[in-house]
Amino acid sequence: MTAEDGDEMTGTGTAGAEGAGTGTAGAGDTGTGTAGAGGTGTGSGLDAHLVVERGAFRLDVELAVAPGEVVALLGPNGAGKTTALRALAGLTPLTGGRLRLDGAALERTPPELRPVGVVFQDYLLFPHLTALDNVAFGPRCHGASKARARAQAAEWLDRLGLAGHAGAKPRRLSGGQAQRVAVARALATRPRLLLLDEPLAALDARTRLEVRAQLRRHLAEFEAVAVIVTHDPLDAMVLADRLVVVENGRIVQEGGPADIARRPRTDYIAQLVGLNLYRGEADGHTVRLGSGQTVTTTEELTGPVFVAFPPGAVTLYRDRPAGASARNLWRCEVTGLESHGDRVRAALGGELPLAADLSAVAAAELDLRPGAEVWATVKAAQTHAYPD
Repeated sequence: MTAEDGDEMTGTGTAGAEGAGTGTAGAGDTGTGTAGAGGTGTGSGLDAHLVVERGAFRLDVELAVAPGEVVALLGPNGAGKTTALRALAGLTPLTGGRLRLDGAALERTPPELRPVGVVFQDYLLFPHLTALDNVAFGPRCHGASKARARAQAAEWLDRLGLAGHAGAKPRRLSGGQAQRVAVARALATRPRLLLLDEPLAALDARTRLEVRAQLRRHLAEFEAVAVIVTHDPLDAMVLADRLVVVENGRIVQEGGPADIARRPRTDYIAQLVGLNLYRGEADGHTVRLGSGQTVTTTEELTGPVFVAFPPGAVTLYRDRPAGASARNLWRCEVTGLESHGDRVRAALGGELPLAADLSAVAAAELDLRPGAEVWATVKAAQTHAYPD
């Protein structure tokens, strides 16, 4: 195969892309595997225990994903998300654990022979090839004739709404179009595992909104396993059926998007979903925090619990309110202010560190500024307590 055919590269190395090994140039589409490794039939899905040690860092996560399910690995920078994705693709060797896909052990399978498709953050399309030939690259690597590979590529471009751009080279494509070409290239090899690394990070805000909705529709039609790596909670919650939150190489929480948003279990997750979160000991409707402060809730619980409430549930006063109906009252000090349009978020320290959201008008009327003393109240009905 020649560069002019769009097939000059083998699955073992590519145009400067670290992930080439997955069967295509640059990993943007590695779909790889052998010719019969893909397919649209269902299997047992992904069963993985990924253990990777690199210096002082250790990744140790277990993933079980059913065919047709979309899982998002969510976490801060350095949590181990990308290491997990590279381990699944075969680009980073496992130190221990297991990796099975549809019942087949892949720990010793070279990247180029795995039925895996990868879409990396910057897409890594071949700049000298048309969109059609970029997508046809994978099937050609798997032995399809040039005509057959291009027919398959044309079908995928049509499915992703790019039939009119088949002859365009990457530099002529918008960010959203390039992203869809990369997805088409990954899917053209009919992978049993689709990996997407920050698939929307390279897009501007307007394009991101449109492409996010399109990608969700395509993922809903994908019959095999899909794993997304992202640090963006909105991408994760819109695209995935289930979230797996990774911090410091470990899974700290997993569940459906609604459950994660309602019941965060770490400060990182609480910040992502915009909640004040505390851990304490419940006795009936009262939760005593480690700081000695208490929070009154509507739930009646006993033992270790989390208690959370949104910044918008906090009402601020410059003077201690007389006869306030809120059951929770704390004396605080403003430590910072951030403006978001016509809203202001106040960071508070003092008896109970928390965040409060209020209108810019209210902030001005209260004369909020760093160092100002305020009273914060929260109604019990606006708190949410749940077992630790």
